[in-house]
Amino acid sequence: MDNEYLKKFAQHLKKIRKAKNIKQDDFLDVNGISRSTIAMVETAKTDITLSKLKIIADTLGVNLKELLDFD
Repeated sequence: MDNEYLKKFAQHLKKIRKAKNIKQDDFLDVNGISRSTIAMVETAKTDITLSKLKIIADTLGVNLKELLDFD
């Protein structure tokens, strides 16, 4: 996958999370995604599965389209 694409997504995810006052640790409390996984996604160090994207979107209170609309 294109690293620039991952970086853009990472920035977008972090922006949404911060705007909603959600901490990385809140993902573990809500749905079992570890803080380290969220941190790696937000720094474009890892790719993520569609099922985890759905969990992240639900935790943030957004739909997948909004989460992926960063281009």
